[in-house]
Amino acid sequence: MQIDLEKERLEILKRYRKLLRTAKPFLKDDDAKQIKKAFLISAEAHKDMRRKSGEPYIYHPLAVAQICVEEIGLGTTSIIAALLHDVVEDTDTTLAEIEKQFNPKIAAIIDGLTKIAGTFEYGTSQQAENFRKMLLTLSDDIRVILIKLADRLHNMRTLTSMAKEKQMKIASETIYLYAPLAHRLGLNAFKSELEDLGLKHTEPEAYKEIAHKLTENKRSRESFVENFIKPIKKTLDERKLNYTIKGRPKSIFSIYNKIKKGNTSFDKIYDLFAVRVVLDVPLEREKSDCWEVYSVVTDHYRPNPSRLKDWVSTPKSNGYESLHTTVMSQPFAHDKEGRWVEVQIRSKRMDEIAEKGVAAHFKYKGTDTRTSDAFESWLSQVREAIEANDKSQSAVE
Repeated sequence: MQIDLEKERLEILKRYRKLLRTAKPFLKDDDAKQIKKAFLISAEAHKDMRRKSGEPYIYHPLAVAQICVEEIGLGTTSIIAALLHDVVEDTDTTLAEIEKQFNPKIAAIIDGLTKIAGTFEYGTSQQAENFRKMLLTLSDDIRVILIKLADRLHNMRTLTSMAKEKQMKIASETIYLYAPLAHRLGLNAFKSELEDLGLKHTEPEAYKEIAHKLTENKRSRESFVENFIKPIKKTLDERKLNYTIKGRPKSIFSIYNKIKKGNTSFDKIYDLFAVRVVLDVPLEREKSDCWEVYSVVTDHYRPNPSRLKDWVSTPKSNGYESLHTTVMSQPFAHDKEGRWVEVQIRSKRMDEIAEKGVAAHFKYKGTDTRTSDAFESWLSQVREAIEANDKSQSAVE
């Protein structure tokens, strides 16, 4: 098949420009010039390389850099390191050349990323634990691990072009190692997507069946959620609270785990979704307003006291804050007896931290994570959280 090189060149430029546009709000001094230099070095080093899909290899480092900025909230140093992350491992470019062109910090991050490549063999949980510890010794800078997670997420999103055996290995490793790592870093959106994509390749039939059933009962689920939230909304509106409320399905991976652990079927699982109330309130009112919403929910529905989780008063070590309660709904339509529903109550700030982790932590303190000491302080907190290896943390679904 004839490759249209001009079309590819334009596509590469389009992706590069999108990256710069996303990064623009925090670029300063000669940041844009440095990013351009990294892009040109990477494009030149990888110019004769293609991914298994047949696409130009440069699409991958560009995508990893885009994930770093858009989905984690990292800055210029990480963009440059992401663009160059495979250069030392896969081409003739040396670490010394990178250091000369940029700075020792960027060279150190790329060195860490190069050392991580291919050091993990999927096996026992002890091996996984050893690997996590090794990650910390290899990376004085936690950005190594964050870029590695972005790299893994892009590889998972494009895994179908790989050979079946390779797909299985990478997917198993992702569920076993990278998803728990994302969880410990407070990157909930990453964790869920990595788990779902991992399951899609390791248990394709189970994945397809659950996805199909979720689509199949989408209408009845939406009608159930609508009925369930109606009385809550009425009271919250009367109290003039500023909020959004919606139902969201649990991830396919967590539903699969419930089926497996409970040795049950999809139809017997009632908490297929959670209802989330997100409050737009100032910091000083977060706690009291979350509890006010809790009292509204439990005025309307009977709570299960053993399922109350208060991570508003005591946040998890990965920074997760939220109030969770499980309540029994009223019987609607075909639900003769009602069903248990998980309700998550949090502020907008807590919600952003739960989904994105990194940048959100300091955004609300009026500090730019990408340029200040606050970022270093956040990184050291993260290191402590990983080193503590807090096994008591249950996954946030």
